[in-house]
Amino acid sequence: MKREISCCFTGHRPEKLPWGEDERDLRCMDLKDRLSAAVEEAYEQGIRHFLCGMARGADFYFCEAVLHLRNLHRDITLEAVIPCETQAARWTERDRNRYFSLVEQCDLETLVQRRYDRSCMLRRDRYLVDHASHLIAVYGGLLGGTMYTISYAKKQGLTLHLLTP
Repeated sequence: MKREISCCFTGHRPEKLPWGEDERDLRCMDLKDRLSAAVEEAYEQGIRHFLCGMARGADFYFCEAVLHLRNLHRDITLEAVIPCETQAARWTERDRNRYFSLVEQCDLETLVQRRYDRSCMLRRDRYLVDHASHLIAVYGGLLGGTMYTISYAKKQGLTLHLLTP
């Protein structure tokens, strides 16, 4: 897929979001609305391919927003970028079911590496940035993978769209 028409995503897992797992929280619903608007805006700017790292939390929200927009615009493709085969192995059954359902609906699956190691999430994040020209991020100022991915995207010259939780 051409990098100039591609947008990737990074964002916090539930543990770093103010509402945790409660997606009925008004703040979460507001974020989902803003995220959907950011995805639509990217589409209006010519983005046709979206890449998602398939982590719990904000990644799931992003993936669902892209899938919704894809129902309206058939020229959209969605790529699940999976860091390792066991990404969802230790998640709750509910989260695993949601994950596998979302991956199944994606147009492409990219497995960064088969086995888990300390660096596979970092490699996944670099893959996302290296294959996109835009980054949408849900970032609340906390240290971690989201901050690293945003920093790397800035160095690579991506167009950034930052959303606070």
